[in-house]
Amino acid sequence: MAYSETLANRVREALPENLNVEEKAMMGGLAFMVNDKMCVGIIKDELMCRIDPELHAAAVEENGCRTMDFTKRPMKGYVMIDETGLRTRQELAYWVNLCLDFNDRAKSSKRKK
Repeated sequence: MAYSETLANRVREALPENLNVEEKAMMGGLAFMVNDKMCVGIIKDELMCRIDPELHAAAVEENGCRTMDFTKRPMKGYVMIDETGLRTRQELAYWVNLCLDFNDRAKSSKRKK
């Protein structure tokens, strides 16, 4: 199993139904694209969050959160949350909402044809 289906289902439940969400296999995991932009994802059993880079320093102080370094290069604005930061529905909702709040301002990485 490349990613946690249980966590994927929890994310699906946490995302509002009226959003334009597309699920894509990405980086050996699953990415939830909102309005054609990567918003939140799952890699193995961790939640990958794309957040406002201005909130990054405060976010990594939260329980279970660390800077994403998927390519061995720390990425400001991307954090990983392990199971200790996702125990409750409220904790998961906190992270998903941070991602959604930033999504409108995030740049699309959609390739031009």
